Amino acid sequence: MLPAPRLLVVAAAVLCFSLCSSLLLGAEAKVRHYDWEISYQHKSPDCFEKLAVTVNGEAPGPTIHATQGDTIVVTVHNKLETENTAIHWHGIRQIGTPWADGVAGVTQCPILPGETFTYRFVVDRAGTYLYHAHYGMQRVAGLNGMIVVTVPKGVWEPFGYDDEHTVLLEDWWHKSVYDQATGLSAKPFVFVGEPQSLLINGRGMFNCSTSTGSCNNSHPDCALPTQFTFVPGKNYLLRIGSLTSLSSLSFEIEGHSMTVVEADGHYVRPFVVRNLFIYSGETYSVLVKADQDPRRSYWATSHIVGRNASSTPSGKAVVSYAGNDPRRTPPTVPTTGPAWDNTAIRVEQSRAIVAHPGYVVPAPARADRTLLLLNTQNNINGHIKWTINGVSLHFPATPYLVSMKHGLTDAYDQRPPLDTYDHRGHDISAPAPTNGTIGSPVYRLAFDSVVDVVLQNSNMLNDKSETHPWHLHGHDFWVLGHGDGKFDPAADAWRLLNVKDPIMKNTVPLHPDGWTAIRFHANNPGVWLFHCHVEAHVFMGMGVVFEEGVERVGRLPSSIMGCGHSKGLH
Repeated sequence: MLPAPRLLVVAAAVLCFSLCSSLLLGAEAKVRHYDWEISYQHKSPDCFEKLAVTVNGEAPGPTIHATQGDTIVVTVHNKLETENTAIHWHGIRQIGTPWADGVAGVTQCPILPGETFTYRFVVDRAGTYLYHAHYGMQRVAGLNGMIVVTVPKGVWEPFGYDDEHTVLLEDWWHKSVYDQATGLSAKPFVFVGEPQSLLINGRGMFNCSTSTGSCNNSHPDCALPTQFTFVPGKNYLLRIGSLTSLSSLSFEIEGHSMTVVEADGHYVRPFVVRNLFIYSGETYSVLVKADQDPRRSYWATSHIVGRNASSTPSGKAVVSYAGNDPRRTPPTVPTTGPAWDNTAIRVEQSRAIVAHPGYVVPAPARADRTLLLLNTQNNINGHIKWTINGVSLHFPATPYLVSMKHGLTDAYDQRPPLDTYDHRGHDISAPAPTNGTIGSPVYRLAFDSVVDVVLQNSNMLNDKSETHPWHLHGHDFWVLGHGDGKFDPAADAWRLLNVKDPIMKNTVPLHPDGWTAIRFHANNPGVWLFHCHVEAHVFMGMGVVFEEGVERVGRLPSSIMGCGHSKGLH
């Protein structure tokens, strides 16, 4: 059967965009070098002074700017003195360079104190991306930043704008990352609690009158909120990324609507929002028209949703129209945002995100393998853990990529994890009835196969269900759908899935009391982590590991070895 005419047009448009981009990449591609010193510094991002992990003395780190097809070379000097590190390039697929994904225990040994490590990779797709620490819970301490990849000259995007701003959203604790990690591992269990502040481009506004620590509301790090300057009548592209460690957020600009045009590096069918719901690990580009009264400024705010975090003040920045005094705050009270417990409007927005009609990447018609992954919270030998199909992920001492490439079968669990769970008998509204196990198994995927993953949420030990943003390394995936309750593969749930114009992403939310279905092509040789992007949750075991075509991976750099069973290989 011949494809429908509309599909031919869409396919032609996507092919033309890809070919035009490819033809221009070779002529214009550059090698961009960065030299980073990672160290602890005393910082006061929300006026409370504490140690933060910095890049060249700054937190967040510098934004990496590149053009599609460029090679990025980042030389990392670990000056943390007593702490390892590794940096993940979030959303960069690492085609041909799986060892540069930057995940300690999966793709490399950690970078030891005093050592230097160089990441080298190609940014093959235009869009907005992120980078952050991927060692223990180090991301909580501030090692993160943004990556902006523009299209080559002569390639046009399906929208126009006059100027752009980057917007990095974070949550921030006054308690150290060591305190948080120790509590999560302790008997009895101590959760990290709600953040003390929300940051926008590294700045927050904590009320020092409530603090007993070193806090100064006139400190230059926090005395003025982050400011974005608008010129009346101009159109702005805001590249928004979330690297929260716990919080799901709503972002809005007082008096201004936002048109969503891109998600995780893929163009979306434009839609207008007042509040943009964004989950940890996601990026969005939105268009904003500077069409309000230019004689005053406006609040840009972030608010926690999905959790009752009334003790955490909203994040605040200021949109200042050119010509106004930049030190003058808006004359209004900052917006409070939508109800934190309104799950329905968040699911509605997730379902509204579909591919731009001119840039649909057709999803394969069917999958070769389907994984039904149930997350449960379990008490395992007195420790509170997250498990997937009964297994809480523990990173081995030898990176999976090294052990699987070199046949070190005793370095990780050989028993394969389960493809499914008892979806007929399991009650997702009740805490897990079994304890589960801790392990390091691997899903071995047939190379070039198509894999469907259905993420199934369930209640925690406290009888509540939370949002879990899931991030897949090394791939973009098609988001097929979001549903309420329990996914039943034997019923008509598959009819709810979108295979017409699904958006491609690298991070997607699993909403409370529901399920999320994705499809991806296992065609990137390597070993890849798939995990909840809530830092405490992955620390507690909420993730799985995929291997595909590892035998096709080239010779591994000796620089990623030296730990566990890889000590004699480099």
